[in-house]
Amino acid sequence: MYASFFGLQQEPFSIAPDPRYLYMSEHHREALAHLLYGIRGGGGFVLLTGEIGAGKTTVCRCFLEQIPEQCNFAYIFNPKLTVHELLKAVCEEFGVDAPSAGTPGVTVQDYVAPLNRFLLDAHAGGRNSVLVIDEAQNLSVDLLEQLRLLTNLETAERKLLQIVLIGQPELRDMLARPELEQLAQRVIARFHLQPLSESETAQYVLHRLRVAGLGSASPFDRKELQRIHRLSRGVPRRINLLCDRALLGAYAHGQSRVGREVVKKAAREVFDDAAQRAARRAADRGNQFRMLAWGTGMVVLAVAVGLAASAWQSGLLRRVAGAAAPAGASSANGQGAAALAAGAAAAVPEAAGFGAPTLDRLDVAYGWRTEQQALRVLSRGWGELLGGGDVCDEARRKQLICYRSTVSLALVQQLDRPGTLTLVNANNQRGHVLLLGVNDQLALLQTADGRIKVPLLSLAQVWRGEFTTFWRAPPGYLEQSPGSQSTAVAQMLSQQLPVPSGPDGGAASASAEASLRARIHAFQVTQALQPDGLIGPVTMMKLNRALGVDEPRLEVLR
Repeated sequence: MYASFFGLQQEPFSIAPDPRYLYMSEHHREALAHLLYGIRGGGGFVLLTGEIGAGKTTVCRCFLEQIPEQCNFAYIFNPKLTVHELLKAVCEEFGVDAPSAGTPGVTVQDYVAPLNRFLLDAHAGGRNSVLVIDEAQNLSVDLLEQLRLLTNLETAERKLLQIVLIGQPELRDMLARPELEQLAQRVIARFHLQPLSESETAQYVLHRLRVAGLGSASPFDRKELQRIHRLSRGVPRRINLLCDRALLGAYAHGQSRVGREVVKKAAREVFDDAAQRAARRAADRGNQFRMLAWGTGMVVLAVAVGLAASAWQSGLLRRVAGAAAPAGASSANGQGAAALAAGAAAAVPEAAGFGAPTLDRLDVAYGWRTEQQALRVLSRGWGELLGGGDVCDEARRKQLICYRSTVSLALVQQLDRPGTLTLVNANNQRGHVLLLGVNDQLALLQTADGRIKVPLLSLAQVWRGEFTTFWRAPPGYLEQSPGSQSTAVAQMLSQQLPVPSGPDGGAASASAEASLRARIHAFQVTQALQPDGLIGPVTMMKLNRALGVDEPRLEVLR
């Protein structure tokens, strides 16, 4: 209804699952890594819990998509069953013939025996078997005990069935009961999915708007994104409900921006009063705390602002383009971001310990006009001084490869390397800055005038995810054919992912290639990457880090 009014191709906040809108926060990726690790643990239980709407189904879908091909898996989404009905459902999911539930004279053994034969045959064929049960908080104690007994099916070497339980927080309370202690001791991996942080909420909202076709400024400003986070408590499903109703309200009033009253009214319409009262009480407590700290904080703030203003006015923040780069600027011992600042020749000196000033608002005018200018400064962190041609072409000749993509801030943190961010304002004007460091609240940026810190919410207003960085390619990488690894690359990788050699020339080579792919796949799983067994740029960046290749890293902000 409102999509075209806001310049969107479709409504971005439907609660129906759509893989195009997938947003994996740091917590979601960590949860996925726990699940993928758990199914390789040789049996037992893996536990994933989270509040209603926290994204458990999102993680589960990603998990099911990444289960290795050599796995058989069964998925039970409605566990409100009797013991016989559950065992029958498990057999049906695995394709095992078993009697119908409720058939006179049928016992538990009539289901367990054929299931055990199936699991033994799968194990003999080199296949693992995984049972995933969603909404597991609905399992009765009897059903949980029966599931525990299923994990007793085993060979002399390993258990035959891995069970993944996904449910709401009360599932953890259930497993803490004394009568379920035996089951609790068989949980080999567990993870509780937390709500999104304030900055992640802003990223989530803007991500969905962009996927829906947003090409201009967001209809939500920073204050309203903060309000949405507070009212939704960072729960993705609640964020969707609130944002959808807020956009509808703004559309009904002919407003291109979503204001405070629209958001508050939307919250009253989609959330129950008890939840709103709880959110207001939490906000009131936060306000009281801030008021108590205000008196002392204002004194400190006045000193800090005075020093920062003095530093700015006295020319400490000089234009990079007009400053000479110091000789020998390079990355050493993993401190590349510090070297990058030195190479930029415009780093802000520590003024009485206050460091880079923190700005509430980020303007595109702070950045370089072109990405090429920003990339030349960035390349100094890799120890390269690139000339006036195309930066990426010149860097490639030095085995330094540009990686340019539209990413989330969470992926940037995972890659752990500085890069350029392309900023775009409401008038479609562009600027380019360097990201040097980040935490859960602030980003440390190198602008054309020096170092600054900005809140992540301010960054989200002008950054649409365009990110460019460099990575160091090993000798021979650029000569490899698509989808295969050259001998030089394989030799480099064998330092971290050793490949066994064999005496039979051609067969040994093919075997080594297959073994290398398997090891790459395993490495990708441990790094929460898409496990395709291929060496792409993201995998290479993570391998470089694992191998200790000398490349810049993001600074740790405290």
